[in-house]
Amino acid sequence: MIVSNTTRRPRRLTLVLFLALLLPGLGVGSSVALAQANPTCPVPQTLIQGTQGPLGHVKYLADDALEGREAGSVGARCAGDYIAEYFRALGLDGAGSDGSFFQSFEIQVGSMLGNGNSLSVSGKTLALKEDWIPFAFSASGTVTAPLIYGGTGVSQPGEEDDAYAHLDLEGKIVVVEAVDPHGPEANTMAGHPHFKASVAAGRGAAAVIVLLSEAERLPDPAAEQHPMVKVPSIAISGSLAKEIRDAAELGQNVEVSTVVEPRMVEARNVAALVRGADPTTAREVMVVGAHYDHLGLGGDGSLAPDERAVHNGADDNASGTAALMEVARLIKESGQQPARSILFVAFTAEEKGLWGSRHYVESPLLPIENTVAMMNMDMVGRLRENTLTVYGTGTAEEWPALLEELNRAQAEPFVLVSIPAGIGPSDHSSFYEANIPALMLFTNTHSEYHRPEDDWQLINQEGMERVASFAADIVTEVAATGTSEVMAVTLIEGAGDPRPGGMPTDSASSSSPGFSASLGFIPDMTPQDLGVRITGVRPESSAEKAGLKGGDVIVEFDGKEITDLYAYTYALQERKPGDEVVVVVIRDGERLSFTAILGSR
Repeated sequence: MIVSNTTRRPRRLTLVLFLALLLPGLGVGSSVALAQANPTCPVPQTLIQGTQGPLGHVKYLADDALEGREAGSVGARCAGDYIAEYFRALGLDGAGSDGSFFQSFEIQVGSMLGNGNSLSVSGKTLALKEDWIPFAFSASGTVTAPLIYGGTGVSQPGEEDDAYAHLDLEGKIVVVEAVDPHGPEANTMAGHPHFKASVAAGRGAAAVIVLLSEAERLPDPAAEQHPMVKVPSIAISGSLAKEIRDAAELGQNVEVSTVVEPRMVEARNVAALVRGADPTTAREVMVVGAHYDHLGLGGDGSLAPDERAVHNGADDNASGTAALMEVARLIKESGQQPARSILFVAFTAEEKGLWGSRHYVESPLLPIENTVAMMNMDMVGRLRENTLTVYGTGTAEEWPALLEELNRAQAEPFVLVSIPAGIGPSDHSSFYEANIPALMLFTNTHSEYHRPEDDWQLINQEGMERVASFAADIVTEVAATGTSEVMAVTLIEGAGDPRPGGMPTDSASSSSPGFSASLGFIPDMTPQDLGVRITGVRPESSAEKAGLKGGDVIVEFDGKEITDLYAYTYALQERKPGDEVVVVVIRDGERLSFTAILGSR
């Protein structure tokens, strides 16, 4: 039976009083002040400052003091402690080992230099950390070979003098410049040392030397997080660049030894359990999840890649985490015990590539074969025009009717946008890939996405609470609260994304390895009647330079009609960075044409 919100939601004061009794010194006026488990973490009361409900969770998680909650960081640990203490205060059981609330695993965060790093050019030994240093992504090994000069280290298809494409790199140590071939302001992937090293390794180079400019510092291996390449890869100080460049032009020999070891740190999923009451179905599990990590101080993944600043990730995904905590509260305080068990998991390292959810699926706390369904919440804090997008509606036969029925029962039904695909850019994908029906609730992208400006003041508090309430209804129905009759959740296989590789985006691989053409805008992920709506454009991007802006709807790209985001992605795949294209948009009812030079993601 579906119970309406008005008959089943307890007042939030219940939890405040419960916490006040449980935790000494907690006053009724504080909504979510929790025990200070880790003295190095900021005290919740000082950051939340009386804010009520889920928004208080967002304020704590998205405060500058947590420094963007990058997986494996101190800020992420504080966030995990905060979530665990809330679950404990609710009276949920810890689902981790030995009854804890944590599932720990190791992740690589940069690298460390081992013993034995050395570099000798024509018999001259260079000083480690002063003249040169291995990159964090360097392979470990010893190579003695002649140098060869490779210029920018990037092939330029279509250029009359594409010398690099014709160099024989096999068995040689390639010397390349740390410059972007598209110009000093381009900041494309082709200018990154990792890209240059990867390409050279793929062409048989024995090692790679990158010459820095005079203004550049030697990189810090502990701060780099790119995948390892197959060959030793090192940076040379700008003060020695000319000397090494001249040696390469003469083909002189170099002996280089690199010893690079991964720097491993602990990352933690936070997991809490509401045990099912039915003797037959209690072993079955509904997983409810949201990731609590974000981008730290920016860098890879940021849409402000040159800005070293705290990326608070209020919407992405403090909002989903706050909604997860609120769903747990609503279900726990409903007074009804579910027939199936409910596992609440706050995942870490989603921004690294779904590491936390994939670790859970590969090493589940509860048997994965007993997991009947998963529901994920990612970016649910910016409800606009009452529109809620639900991914994964095609992963189980029961989802469409259930969602429609539960939405009708809301005090203010949402405008639901249904996307059948079970594969998408968040943690529900990990579960669908394990053949588990999966949903994701989402209130769409915005111009602050993956930027420092994604802060708590922009959260739609009422909208976030309504999404959490709707999510609690979904979980309650799947877990069949108060009855021994549980709903079936029947997997529909093949409901993954129709385009291999995940959700469509404003980027596309080109024929040149490592390149990715892009206009540089943030797409509206909800389906449009026609075209692709732009939520916002990146500063200095191709889109901005061409004159595109938020609210435009792209209906034609490079002479091809754009019916949806997939059509746009397919059209973009046929182009490479530097190509000139005509983009046609609808703006305020008028059809306008713009010429853009494609950039690189």
